[in-house]
Amino acid sequence: MGIETHRITAGIAEVVIDVPPVNALDVSSWFALANAITEAGRDPSICVVVLRAEGRGFCAGVDIKEIASGGEAVLVGVNRGCAAAFASVYDCEVPVVAAVQGFCLGGGVGLVGNADIVVASDDATFGLPEVDRGALGAATHLSRLVPQHRMREMVYTATAATASELHHYGSVLRVVSREELVETAHEVASEIAAKSPTIIRRAKESLNGIDPVDVKRSYRFEQGFTFELQVAGVADEQRAAFVEKRDADTSK
Repeated sequence: MGIETHRITAGIAEVVIDVPPVNALDVSSWFALANAITEAGRDPSICVVVLRAEGRGFCAGVDIKEIASGGEAVLVGVNRGCAAAFASVYDCEVPVVAAVQGFCLGGGVGLVGNADIVVASDDATFGLPEVDRGALGAATHLSRLVPQHRMREMVYTATAATASELHHYGSVLRVVSREELVETAHEVASEIAAKSPTIIRRAKESLNGIDPVDVKRSYRFEQGFTFELQVAGVADEQRAAFVEKRDADTSK
């Protein structure tokens, strides 16, 4: 369990998130994920990376309990870890196919939003509960999955979008049953792996080069407001309420 890398077939590597019970990642896990994706992409024999997860959901984001108990030092660590993991997907030298099941929340959206191709199970949902956790971030990546005004509504209300909705927008390539998800991701990856590896790598580099949004810089901008909420003292209450399973004081 943890972050694992597998060689599936010639040209395809698979990075798997397996951190029970809900794939909420602590600081070390975010950096481990970043390293695994980066190393897979650097392997000259790899043409495509599949990013998937075991368990009920793809990723529940950061480990709120770790932040609640560790204070500002952990907050800085997880911010840097998330930035590194999201960037590893975006900067991976080969295309990344994300396979999403169940919940994809917070940092999960950051990973998927930076992927090249997304396939999802029919029970997959995508959301940013950050406002309810005393944080901000990954709106940069959510805006790659849903239109601008839908993204804003999702940030303000912490509501989620379904896989079928994202398929309608064109950001999810295929929606299949859970049983078919991994096979579908591998099928898509195989189509890419059948191409010239040199051309595919240059294609990834060229597409990143014409991207209208600098996803790394915009995410770091968002993170600054998370730290501002921490300094203002309002974030602690939101995280404590989540850990204690009670309603938060939203008077501030």
